[in-house]
Amino acid sequence: MEKLAINGGTPVREVPLSYGRQYIDEADIQAVAETLRSDYLTCGPRTEALEKELCAVTGAKYCVAVSNGTAALHIAALAAGIGPGDEVITTPITFAASANCILYCGARPVFADIDPRTYNIDPQAIERCISPRTKAVIAVDFTGQAAQLDPIRDICRRHGLILIEDAAHSIGTKYKGQPVGSIADMTTFSFHPVKTVTAGEGGAVTTNDEALYKKLVLAHAHGITRDRSQMAHPTDDPWYNEQVGFGYNYRITEFQAALLSSQLKKLDAFSRRRKEIVGVYNQAFSQVPQIQVQEEIPESDTTRHLYILRLRSELLRCSRREFFDALHQEGIYSQVHYLPVYWHSYYEKLGYEKGLCPHAEKYYSEVMSLPLYYSLTDKDLQDVIYAVKKIIQFYQK
Repeated sequence: MEKLAINGGTPVREVPLSYGRQYIDEADIQAVAETLRSDYLTCGPRTEALEKELCAVTGAKYCVAVSNGTAALHIAALAAGIGPGDEVITTPITFAASANCILYCGARPVFADIDPRTYNIDPQAIERCISPRTKAVIAVDFTGQAAQLDPIRDICRRHGLILIEDAAHSIGTKYKGQPVGSIADMTTFSFHPVKTVTAGEGGAVTTNDEALYKKLVLAHAHGITRDRSQMAHPTDDPWYNEQVGFGYNYRITEFQAALLSSQLKKLDAFSRRRKEIVGVYNQAFSQVPQIQVQEEIPESDTTRHLYILRLRSELLRCSRREFFDALHQEGIYSQVHYLPVYWHSYYEKLGYEKGLCPHAEKYYSEVMSLPLYYSLTDKDLQDVIYAVKKIIQFYQK
């Protein structure tokens, strides 16, 4: 049996691999440089062009580009009319922003358990969480796999709820052949560097509803408009604008928009490579009894943001932490996505207790994310697989 690096053996890699990494080429750099030399650094033509490009990618009628994915979630919650006394159902296996945006509006997050096979929110669990105070559902496309959108939309229609799809992980994914971004009442995106395409930071909200679109526009720009039809006191003065609602400064910059526009030209290539990597991982791990491979619903043609390694703890002589540390010493840097949101100490102070979502809590205790990004080479992939199997062999029962 080969000696693990953590026990003094030779590591699989000398140069470590991180779990995620952006891919920036000369075209991206040139796009940003040209914008920096232009007349506009914010509120200019690059942002308008980007919003049209995102509509083309997603099939949505309307798009508002914003400063980050959290801002996107916040203005979507505002446009949905979420406020004090309301409840909004979401998943606990997500970044905290998916629930924090509910708190921003003075409402209460309600956590519905996940499907233990797909790791996405379970529609039946959503149904069980609905109360007279429920206003909306925020369904997260965790890892990039589309949530079960048809059953969730049906639940929302029957109960008169707004559906916000948190697609921070899933640009490029299709559900029943339809691009994510044109299915829910509103869909939010994040363009953080580890996502499939990046603007450095940046986010967006897409919708097919013109009334929601107008609310999103106001919410992301101080509630101020130059649209006379929305003003209480319109005038002919060319300088005049009017705050007609309450909003925030969530605008994206022109150079972020330029970078993202350039990245979108590579989305198809990024998506193909991510699918190839997931296929290699799945083939390597599906026959390893100590590993559970994430299941995909047939409706989702997935561009995967994360690859989840789930350990079957009953078949191993180590904890998840021991496996994580051993993998790190082999030169494979993983991460854990995510701590159940209501386990955060802030949520404990709000009265949330452990035990709310048993499937989510068990999931959290057994998982870590493996490297998944466009520039991973085939040799990199084989190193990851070799390191995982090396550790499995050492710790298997």
